[in-house]
Amino acid sequence: MTETVSGSAARRGRGSRKGLKVERIFTTPGVHPYDTVRWERRDVVMTNWRDGSVNFEQHGVEFPDFWSVNAVNIVTSKYFRGALGTPQREHSLKQLIDRVVKVYVDTGLAEGYFASEEDAEIFDHELKYALVHQMFSFNSPVWFNVGTKSPQQVSACFILSVDDSMESILDWYKEEGIIFKGGSGAGVNLSRIRSSRELLSSGGTASGPVSFMRGADASAGTIKSGGATRRAAKMVVLDVDHPDIVEFIETKAREEHKIRALRDAGFDMDLGGKDIVSVQYQNANNSVRVSDEFMRAVENDGEFGLRARLTGEVVETVKARDLFRQMAQAAWECADPGIQYDDTINDWHTNPESGRITASNPCSEYMSLDNSSCNLASINLLKFLRDDDTFDVDTFVKLTELIITAMDISITFADFPTEKIAKTTRDFRQLGIGYANLGALLMATGHAYDSEGGRSLAATITSLMTGTAYRRSAELAGIVGPYNGYARNAEAHKRVMRKHAAANDQIRTLDEMSRAVHAAATKQWQQCLKIGEKNGYRNAQASLLAPTGTIGLMMDCDTTGIEPDLALVKFKKLVGGGSMQIVNHTVPRALKKLGYQQEQIEAIVEYIAEHGHVVDAPGLRPEHYEVFDCAMGERAISPMGHVRMMAAVQPFLSGAISKTVNMPEHATVEDIEKVYFEGWKLGLKALAIYRDNCKVGQPLSAAKKADKSAEAQADKRPAEVRPVRKRLPKQRPATVTRFSVAGAEGYMTASTYPDDGLGEVFLKLGKQGSTLAGVMDAFSMAISISLQYGVPLETWVEKFTNMRFEPAGMTDDPDIRMATSVMDYIFRRLALDHLPYETRAELGIFTAEERAMQVNGEDPATLHADAELDRETLAQSAEISKPAEQPRPAAESRPQSSMEVIESRQGRTADAPLCLTCGTKMRPAGSCYVCEGCGSTSGCS
Repeated sequence: MTETVSGSAARRGRGSRKGLKVERIFTTPGVHPYDTVRWERRDVVMTNWRDGSVNFEQHGVEFPDFWSVNAVNIVTSKYFRGALGTPQREHSLKQLIDRVVKVYVDTGLAEGYFASEEDAEIFDHELKYALVHQMFSFNSPVWFNVGTKSPQQVSACFILSVDDSMESILDWYKEEGIIFKGGSGAGVNLSRIRSSRELLSSGGTASGPVSFMRGADASAGTIKSGGATRRAAKMVVLDVDHPDIVEFIETKAREEHKIRALRDAGFDMDLGGKDIVSVQYQNANNSVRVSDEFMRAVENDGEFGLRARLTGEVVETVKARDLFRQMAQAAWECADPGIQYDDTINDWHTNPESGRITASNPCSEYMSLDNSSCNLASINLLKFLRDDDTFDVDTFVKLTELIITAMDISITFADFPTEKIAKTTRDFRQLGIGYANLGALLMATGHAYDSEGGRSLAATITSLMTGTAYRRSAELAGIVGPYNGYARNAEAHKRVMRKHAAANDQIRTLDEMSRAVHAAATKQWQQCLKIGEKNGYRNAQASLLAPTGTIGLMMDCDTTGIEPDLALVKFKKLVGGGSMQIVNHTVPRALKKLGYQQEQIEAIVEYIAEHGHVVDAPGLRPEHYEVFDCAMGERAISPMGHVRMMAAVQPFLSGAISKTVNMPEHATVEDIEKVYFEGWKLGLKALAIYRDNCKVGQPLSAAKKADKSAEAQADKRPAEVRPVRKRLPKQRPATVTRFSVAGAEGYMTASTYPDDGLGEVFLKLGKQGSTLAGVMDAFSMAISISLQYGVPLETWVEKFTNMRFEPAGMTDDPDIRMATSVMDYIFRRLALDHLPYETRAELGIFTAEERAMQVNGEDPATLHADAELDRETLAQSAEISKPAEQPRPAAESRPQSSMEVIESRQGRTADAPLCLTCGTKMRPAGSCYVCEGCGSTSGCS
């Protein structure tokens, strides 16, 4: 059984303290927030697309009509509680939110957080409104556990401790196992364990921390394979002055060499392969904890001492640059180890009198005392961008207050996996408010991610969030008291608050939006310092930036955490089971903000849909290219662009930032050294890199597997099958279209088969008997014969749209205002008339009405849903018989996720793993990966 600790807390003597007065933000007295939303029923059927098996199925679930298919699928399959097929199974988002919010409100009332029951009711309604409208989300453990019969665990992030004794090491194994079993992750610093160069009391030589890492890694792998289908998320840290640091640095790089050798020998070394289990140390992220002393020695090309754990004496002196190079070399080979900057971390530590910060959670954003935990919540920033492109500061502040209040209440009722973690967390009440959709917000407002303006806006928003959070924490301290460890650490805590406020004063604003946010942030920090001086603070920590993987999908965010957009074209599931590739909705909004007219926006969006990038897009000024730079693709953001963004927001976070700096395959060891060194110079707390294709242990893409299979079966191919021409009947339906492109007029006759499908096209352009007319007649016959032999129309559309030659320009067709040539117009018109919406969406061809809906953030697929339903009803009522469905191939060539869309555009395989639950290629989310298909993550929730 899992060890748990009771979440009930003794009431404090509050004397004459009064509870919070809660103001309404979104709701109206007498109107329940659910009644302001249009609800609809949907069926959730989730399959593993590679083999067609059904992973999850629940019919008739109830959600708001504006929630995407992805969000509905993920919440239904991951967060609804109760056995499937029983009355106890949750079937509505209302039930889920009611279950969670009720516990928060009841606890808040019982513990004196609210001035009256009316304030508690307002708190209840405001939380429900914000959650239903995807304005923020708690971390996954809240949705899993709160309000159920399970232990009320609310934290996703844990930090453990290990001392230099076998009892402590075995406790570490046990505590990690309990946390992994619950679906969370933990980090630990092993530097207290004596090195392999030191003696035991019995006279023998110590094993050293790396040997004990082997046992912990095996344990994590076993729990992973025996429980949920996700990797056990863990972080292992070792101080740079530990005598075994070189062995630690090289641990995973050596295993990568082993993977390559075994792969070349024919063993199955793909992720999830049967032979990969023989490789060690793969279940943890490794990080070296470096000091300022060491980094200065690197800077000055000096020497550095490695010290015994028991005596502190120097056992070896090394060249600092050589050791630094070994770190970068290992990271170049396998992405590990990352780096954590110890003195920077502890300089921003609010509780130094209670112990140093020695480690982090697996994704490196939570950094606090040993044996502690943190519950997280993230705000959807794009929800605060008004239609007039201003940031809704007041609403953002009020929602931040609401969230911090709820998060603090959760510590009061929460359960924890061990007594040590329970005590530390209740004594220091660490919180982790953060945000998602920063990349989408920057693009939508015309800010390049890697620009002074983008960094300034990000810094001001982060400062406003943390300033508001700590101001509310100080107000809560005046109502229910400061955290237990505050009195001992009061001066240090207030010193860190002043550091945050001083950093806020140093922000350089460059536009009206960032100036407005900065003015509000300055006000919040002034109030924070004033109220905190009087009351103290309720929470030792308040903010960090988490990966927001699963909850980012729940909130329908385009970008996760602090990340930029992954790519301009992404994969979207549709109601009814279809899917399409779309240009991100933030692109047209950004173009409008940059001053482009509607016709220009449509042309640029069509170009992006075709090419996946903006280079040479018609009418787009080159100075605006940077606004559309993404994490991957034609114009990928440089590694230092990511580092500079992290540095811009780090001074305004209690914790750190979950983010991996992606580097191109051709990056050098020196490039990695530069990134690690600049991270220290710029004041980051932690940094990790990933060089493309540095790891072998990734799954083969479906295309690669198909290639190998084809090679293996080359001598077993069946006899050649020739296509058969399907001629049109003598009488067939046809349409005639008169068109004009830049003043050049023409006619197009398109004939179809009686049972649907284009089979013939005739074009008239130019005078009868002219060379042009003859060429068009021949072209028409070639197209018609190819269609009758089964060449799909979409193939012709792909080839001839965007073809450029004169005449080109304006047309008289309201759906196609601009054409780059007559061929471009003809095949766009044919696509609009004869291809289904999903296919056209993948090709980036839309009617005027559909494009207008996209600009307004609506889903054009809804235009076609009713027509499709009518067709299905007609087919069922007529009892139309159909031939038996052919077996579905094990793998389809069409992309099934945004990562596969990117792969298809770039022509190469991305380094993301396949989801072990549904087979979809995952995408990066901070330093983890998240599956768009089912919401599974490769790290902490």
